[in-house]
Amino acid sequence: MDRPQVLLAFALAAVIILAVAIVFGLSSGNTPMDRDVLYQVSTIDALQQGVFDGTLPIGDLKRNGCFGIGTFDALDGEMIMLEGIAYQALADGSLVIAPDSFTTPFATVTCFENDFVVTTEEPMNYTAFCQAMTDQLPTVNLVYAVRMHGTFPSMTVRSIPAQQKPYPKLSAAAKNQSVYTCTDITGTVVGFYTPVFFKGLNVPGYHLHFISDDRQIGGHILDMVVPEGILAEYDITPEFFMVLPTSGDFTTIDLSEDLSEELAAVEK
Repeated sequence: MDRPQVLLAFALAAVIILAVAIVFGLSSGNTPMDRDVLYQVSTIDALQQGVFDGTLPIGDLKRNGCFGIGTFDALDGEMIMLEGIAYQALADGSLVIAPDSFTTPFATVTCFENDFVVTTEEPMNYTAFCQAMTDQLPTVNLVYAVRMHGTFPSMTVRSIPAQQKPYPKLSAAAKNQSVYTCTDITGTVVGFYTPVFFKGLNVPGYHLHFISDDRQIGGHILDMVVPEGILAEYDITPEFFMVLPTSGDFTTIDLSEDLSEELAAVEK
């Protein structure tokens, strides 16, 4: 076999190997994640209506993002996904790593890549922080992943215990939430800003969770004091992908009602 034929043979072999690798990757679910997509499981209004059965395994969720928030089957605690690890903040105040076999009824994840930074100019509580940061966004019509690390003078988080069937609405379940307030705690704020037109799909505005550096406590942020000089990192996330349940309570509930006021009460 002369040199041109040898080179051709090597080229054909390389193409075949690459094709096999691509097919194997597709079939095994190991395709590279799209790093600019907000990947979401179900809708916030479905969660408000008591659709708490987990539908997507955490292992599958992690293949679509390494950063995000959500909850677990039966509304059992708050999810904080950071650096590809899904943590479960339980109502008893403990924080554990969730196995890949656990499932989620609602979650939003992406792969965080910092696009710009906003520095806090003065101490602010949660409400003031949300307003000040919103005012500095390039546009309020895009989704942003938000990450913020620092020592917070005060951090108040909540977690809701696992619910029993028949499931109540989220507003009723939240009445039994556990609330924890920590002072001078160092950790990471993880979450998203979504535009107002996401109403019914996600939480319009800021939806933030917290996890401490020592991995001892975390949860959904109800209030906090953000000190001056903290760097709030933003990842512009212009694409959106949603996975909806194809069976169970989701297929029969009425999602035509405007639940925005009820959601605001639960979030605060």
